[in-house]
Amino acid sequence: MTKDQMFAFAQHITPQKTLSRLIGKIAECETSWVKNTFISQFIKKYQVDMSEAINSDALSYRNFNDFFTRAIRPELRPICDDDNSIACPADGAVSQIGNIEYGTLYQAKGHTYSLTSLLGGDASLSDRFLGGSFATVYLSPRDYHRVHMPLTGKLTKMIHIPGKLFSVNKVTAEQIPSVFARNERTVCLFDTEAGPMAVILVGAMIVASIETIWAGQVTPFNKNVATWDYQELSNIEIQKGEEMGRFKLGSTAIVLFGKDAVKWEESIQADSKTKMGMKFGTVNK
Repeated sequence: MTKDQMFAFAQHITPQKTLSRLIGKIAECETSWVKNTFISQFIKKYQVDMSEAINSDALSYRNFNDFFTRAIRPELRPICDDDNSIACPADGAVSQIGNIEYGTLYQAKGHTYSLTSLLGGDASLSDRFLGGSFATVYLSPRDYHRVHMPLTGKLTKMIHIPGKLFSVNKVTAEQIPSVFARNERTVCLFDTEAGPMAVILVGAMIVASIETIWAGQVTPFNKNVATWDYQELSNIEIQKGEEMGRFKLGSTAIVLFGKDAVKWEESIQADSKTKMGMKFGTVNK
């Protein structure tokens, strides 16, 4: 068994939710020596650049989660304003980017996963994205962990889908089939100038929770798929580049568009580094 295979196997036998909830409790702790030790060691291990944060005093944060979801200086992440441009939703690196072919998305190293499974088993919903485009952005521990809108959109639906909490790094994506469609996740659906758009926040090992700006903490929630319809209840519209959600201990964001709706930037490929707000693609007119 290779080192990568052993890493994947260890995740299968780890009590994922228990460990993640325990770390979540520590991350919310406001005791000075606990949170300061946690923050200091994290910055050292992952070489976090605190000069980018609005509040660069790491030990002044109320707890680890406040530090981890720190706001970034807006001048460092300008939002692309080219005509019809699509903004990158997050700092990190592209895991995969491309087309949704035959109802599947490419994961890594020969692995694909089902669009319908990713969206919680609703075939009528997945039909809106058949033949469309997808982009998967992995947020590493050192990255800025807020997710922003690729395009201005009106919120129509949110779906929380319970699941596993495998790691979502490159090694895991290459070793564990359908990891993004197996992990706990929150699907956020919007109507945009490019038609339907989904932004999917995927949980992972040690992720204490996923939050959206309109609902607050969404995960951990319960053992069943839960759906919120917003179309008739409210008029929530979020502008391109505005924050729409965040991870408390990071993960992955997946963006979906319908068939012939957008064109990704040719320079952006798997493993490309990303910055929130950079030009990610263009809306087809």
